[in-house]
Amino acid sequence: MAIETLKKRAEFLRLRGGARFATPSFVLETRPAAAGAPAQIRFGYTVTKKLGGAVVRNRIRRRLKAAVGLIAPSLARAGYDYVLVARPAAYDRVFAELKKDLERALQRVHHAAANPVKGKSPERG
Repeated sequence: MAIETLKKRAEFLRLRGGARFATPSFVLETRPAAAGAPAQIRFGYTVTKKLGGAVVRNRIRRRLKAAVGLIAPSLARAGYDYVLVARPAAYDRVFAELKKDLERALQRVHHAAANPVKGKSPERG
């Protein structure tokens, strides 16, 4: 299944407040896709100017996209949208660790979505 990219601000804002998990490299947020949307996997990437200049931001984005390309086909769920909000560690973290972070985050956000605990956020679980 092909992985699509979120591009519009409204798509990113819709994911706010959904299942969330923080890692040293990024924060992963997810929600089921909007009603009536085709069942596909969609990822968005947020890399702010606080992390550095264009060269640094583009490298972080490329590293995150590479990890998603390797991990998401097996762990991401069709019909869900995801946003990765980069953290400074995404720039120089060992790529194997970045992939492990993504694996753990995808497993945790879906576990949290399936088993919500009132008053407890999934990133602290």
